[in-house]
Amino acid sequence: MANQLFPTLAGIRGAPPQGLATVLDTRRKRIDACEGASKCLFLASTWTDDEMDAVARAVPSGSAAPSRPPMADDGVKAQVVRELRGLNAILQVYGFGTEPRYPKIDGPVEKPGSEEFKALVADAIWLAGASRNDPGMGLDPSMPLAIALIDVNERRDAVAFEPLDKAHNAAAFALARGIDWKRHRYTAIIIPGVGPENPTIALSARGKLHLRLAASRFADGDAAFIIVSGAAVHPKDSRFNEAVEMRKVLVERYGIPAERIVIEPYARHTTTNLRNATRRLVAMGAPIDRPTLIVANASQSRYIESPEFAARNPAELGYQPGTVGARLSPYELEFVPSPRSLRVDPWDPLDP
Repeated sequence: MANQLFPTLAGIRGAPPQGLATVLDTRRKRIDACEGASKCLFLASTWTDDEMDAVARAVPSGSAAPSRPPMADDGVKAQVVRELRGLNAILQVYGFGTEPRYPKIDGPVEKPGSEEFKALVADAIWLAGASRNDPGMGLDPSMPLAIALIDVNERRDAVAFEPLDKAHNAAAFALARGIDWKRHRYTAIIIPGVGPENPTIALSARGKLHLRLAASRFADGDAAFIIVSGAAVHPKDSRFNEAVEMRKVLVERYGIPAERIVIEPYARHTTTNLRNATRRLVAMGAPIDRPTLIVANASQSRYIESPEFAARNPAELGYQPGTVGARLSPYELEFVPSPRSLRVDPWDPLDP
């Protein structure tokens, strides 16, 4: 979990440089002085701008954990600050009970302020104390505290399918190693999720439409792979993961070879459908300067090329995950991914 949420911070090993050691020592004394009192502890664990800058200056390039994709395009210092700001957000939402951006699908399992919430926070503090010597979280006590808060709330969504590409996408990735990408007009067809609101339904009617359209398009031979993208999001705590259910339908109903399908089971929004699909393309060695094809229902497809969606991306992700290109039909849009999508951001700890 630490590698997934904080890849650069978790990659730090050994004694820190003197300047950073002083900052970390000050933080430890501040945290220890709280003696486990929750409000004091969360305030003491919160990173200030000056402390973030100190870590960013001290961390050398190439410090990401080996299990993560290549470093983000804007470099290690920017990534460090993103991870620490995300850590602060976890403390706010799961420690103090601050409302998350999407309260209907995110946030703690118990109502903030309730006795159950307070008990869960207390348990997280004990769990964090027991994890304090974990080498993957040894930089600062705030890391095991953030991980414990996620853990006690059963929100380990970010690692639910790990190791994703070795376990769930192994056949597709093996095939990709021998692909001549130039033979295909598109590296992949991207199918974004559109979740149902009924907990007994695995795939919404629009989701099934996406699959029918994409299966027909794939049969034309223009795309090397299909990427199905979507988590278990709607309704909250749904037991159905969209990507898994979509691959099942493509194989069983439409006869698409399983090794031609890549699952991306983490995306919780249309913004992250495109971001995460880009990450899977990079992981499988596909050239991301070549176009993909987004296949979606007419309403979602229009939304993806709208000014509203273009404004939403920088507001929520901090960048555009790629460039929306030509429209081929009411359901089909070309899309060229951007390397900016490699920026891991634990602001959303369920899908960083």
